[in-house]
Amino acid sequence: MEIHLDGHHVTTTMRTPGHDFELAAGFCHTEGLLHGEPVHTVRYCGNGSAADTEFNVVTVETDGRAPVPTPRLAPTTSSCGICGAEAVDDLRVRLTPVIAVTLDPAVAVEVVDDALAAQPLHASTGAVHAAASFDVAGTLGVVREDIGRHNAVDKVIGRLLLDGELPASGLGLYVSGRASFEMVQKAWAAGFGAVVSVSAPSALAVSVAQAAGLTLAGFVRDGSINVYTEPDT
Repeated sequence: MEIHLDGHHVTTTMRTPGHDFELAAGFCHTEGLLHGEPVHTVRYCGNGSAADTEFNVVTVETDGRAPVPTPRLAPTTSSCGICGAEAVDDLRVRLTPVIAVTLDPAVAVEVVDDALAAQPLHASTGAVHAAASFDVAGTLGVVREDIGRHNAVDKVIGRLLLDGELPASGLGLYVSGRASFEMVQKAWAAGFGAVVSVSAPSALAVSVAQAAGLTLAGFVRDGSINVYTEPDT
């Protein structure tokens, strides 16, 4: 799917169709392309009708208020695209620390179990990732699935953005895969106070979580949990 911002091509991503507007809006937000400008509309676009492009071109509209984006020359994939300490420093300049969420380990385990039960595509295929927002009591909010784990996160964040619920203060973000640099960066950009992953975080992801001031937990499975960063640590 091609993502455009005010008619300018931003990137092309391989995604599971569905919640396309959320994906486009979430991507523009987490990549810092909106520069704080509100999204006015999201729509399918292209030459001719949306059906002509098979609903594979989406544009996010800010009425031209957001700066013209620099397009990515390569397709967006589900792997990390940015690495290095310089990237963490860049995030410190662009983003402010979040209000961390203190996780009850039992709640984190419950979130993972409930999120798995809310993944029909995974239940059918075993081959897709998921992301979900949750509150301190462990109640799930927005749950989204996608073949790309970053896309699933962007869909959750896009929904919250379009509903006027960002920053996601007081909320945590569940991710079904590894807690990579980009996953934690997206959580920071959205204002989440915690990230819970069923797998391991990368060392750079831990550095980002520390810079953001958010709680990062990994290997949340089978009733156990590893906590890598907490408030004031």
